[in-house]
Amino acid sequence: MRSLLRLIAESFDPKSVPSVLGTMRDRTVREATGNSDPCAERKRISNQRALEIVPIAEKIISAERSASMRLRKACLYAIAGNVIEFDIPGHEFAFSDLNRLLQDGEKDLVIDDIAEAYGIVKDSSLIIYLTDNAGEIALDTLFVRELKRTGPKVVVAVKDKPVLNDATLDEARHVGMHEIADSLITTGTDTMGLSLEECSKDFLNYYDSADLVIAKGMAYAETITEIDLASPHLLLLRTKCSNVARYFGVEKNKNVAKLLYGFKKD
Repeated sequence: MRSLLRLIAESFDPKSVPSVLGTMRDRTVREATGNSDPCAERKRISNQRALEIVPIAEKIISAERSASMRLRKACLYAIAGNVIEFDIPGHEFAFSDLNRLLQDGEKDLVIDDIAEAYGIVKDSSLIIYLTDNAGEIALDTLFVRELKRTGPKVVVAVKDKPVLNDATLDEARHVGMHEIADSLITTGTDTMGLSLEECSKDFLNYYDSADLVIAKGMAYAETITEIDLASPHLLLLRTKCSNVARYFGVEKNKNVAKLLYGFKKD
């Protein structure tokens, strides 16, 4: 508690980025407790439960006749999977809700840039896909597969070390992402969201070369909106807290597919 209070006293101000503070908080907790992965069991269960619904989702996606509709459906399911999050005040989640949330994916979508993003996907050679939580990464596999079928190479990046319930290489391999993505890498860091200063050179080489970056979850939204972007970024998330919902001008517990454009590379 002393360490956490000291962190808040030294680092908090009105312009602080929540996910950056969250990263510092979790590092403090892990150091103080000696527990390198406090959410290990939750992540295992999340993957297990999400994998149970993947065959159902895959069958529905496959039934769509056009490539654009298959990609759209897979994208909606990937967004719905972002509901798998713990310990957010006011956010209640049960695995029994997943089937309903998949069915309501279209209805809950309040910012819809999927069709616009599809146009970019078709013209892309390289997409980097930034994952968020364990569990939802099982549904991400379906979206990554559809992205690849559209043509581009897809590199999937997970966290280098455990942080909250974010997916690492272990969780990604558990759901078979290494068999679907063209490359499965880490960001080189355990930061929530994107901290380019802490990312590895290997990750940055992919990131700087990408024609499109797809980023899952609120932490990536919180950090990417603070960065001068050099390429289009598609933010996919469920608005699980009022602050993020307010930022996007939508209600809480809604789905967002927001396309951000950067400046053109030389």
